[in-house]
Amino acid sequence: MLEQVLSITVGLADTIMVSSVGEAAVSGVSLVDMLNVLIINIFSALATGGAVVVAQLLGARERKRACDAARQLYLVVIAISLGIAVLIMLLRAPLLRLLFGSIEDDVMASALTYLTVSVFSYPVLAVYNAGAALFRAQGNSRISMLIAGLINVVNLIGNSVLIFVLDWGVAGAALSSLFSRGVAAVVITILLFHPEHTVTLRTGARFRPDFSLIRRILQIGVPNGLENSLFQLGRILVVSIIALFGTTQIAANAVANNLDAVAVIPGQAMSLAMITVIGQCIGAGDTAQARYMAKKMLKITYLINGACCLLTIAVTPLVLRIYSLSPEALSLGMALIFIHNGCAALVWPASFTLPNVLRAANDVRYPMICSIASMMLLRLASGYVLAVVFGLGAIGIWIAMVGDWVCRTICFALRFRGTRWLRFAPGVQLVAQSKG
Repeated sequence: MLEQVLSITVGLADTIMVSSVGEAAVSGVSLVDMLNVLIINIFSALATGGAVVVAQLLGARERKRACDAARQLYLVVIAISLGIAVLIMLLRAPLLRLLFGSIEDDVMASALTYLTVSVFSYPVLAVYNAGAALFRAQGNSRISMLIAGLINVVNLIGNSVLIFVLDWGVAGAALSSLFSRGVAAVVITILLFHPEHTVTLRTGARFRPDFSLIRRILQIGVPNGLENSLFQLGRILVVSIIALFGTTQIAANAVANNLDAVAVIPGQAMSLAMITVIGQCIGAGDTAQARYMAKKMLKITYLINGACCLLTIAVTPLVLRIYSLSPEALSLGMALIFIHNGCAALVWPASFTLPNVLRAANDVRYPMICSIASMMLLRLASGYVLAVVFGLGAIGIWIAMVGDWVCRTICFALRFRGTRWLRFAPGVQLVAQSKG
């Protein structure tokens, strides 16, 4: 959970510090961050695929094979991230126009600057995500937490120098994030070579493709990545609708997104923990224990996530004073935060934490289909109607978002109550396949 707090504060620090440059800078950074999160979700999905495979192998007591899977995960994320970085760099200007063509020129200029620098961070972000997932899969989240703290320290120092001293504005924020994430990728990779860890890059076969392991990683990572990417693409399209209402609503949406991300940190942290715990239960062939632990962890998630949402609502008026924005933007941001956190306390965990139970048992297609359908029908279609047709703007979008959560909750709860999500568990333990 502390690691998730530290991860969120990197983007939060960028938004707060760059707000001194003006609303156009905040809006431009927030729009690119939406695209960056889409890309990061691809890396996170691939890392999740590797973490599930590693956790299942550890549950089956196959340590050497787990180390082999760790090496294959590194090869996969490096190759895919380099391809994505080159593609985005070549298409960055037309891509921004396609997604946010109606925004003002000064906002577009800030967005283009921030994206140009951000592209270079994609490979190091992919490596860091893979390394962090591998440490969590072996039950060692302390290291990834400490490295997340290192990212924050380096980023804050970089922002202070590049934004306030050298007056580089948006470019300074982007360069600081790039450098801090690069340091994190190097450090976490070096630590993974240490032989004392259960899963290490030092143990196992050479760094060459093992297509059987790569296929198993991609069987989980690709559907999860497709789901996350389309989900984030839907969020980008939603922001393009908000962009129709001007810079003030874009800035308010950016501020609300930052603070709301803090409120659901417990749920995100437990989502990652689900992969390790449920994955090892499945790898050991103990489906009864997998179901028991899923229920127990979901109850804990509801308790701490609800408390965090209520606390965020309480401190929001004080936190918003930090931002250098107009009173209209701050007032709208506060309304959006109240909508999000009031509803997140009730439905967010079942909507976003519970599906990781299914993924840890190799049931990846069902959550993918449900998530994409709910996004398209509720968040996008209903959001457009509420925002544009009824003139509710950003508030209409966020109401539609809550409807999307409710739909996801119903779908995943029904799946978990049954037994179909476990039909992939028996006989799919990777050690059993390798021995067979």
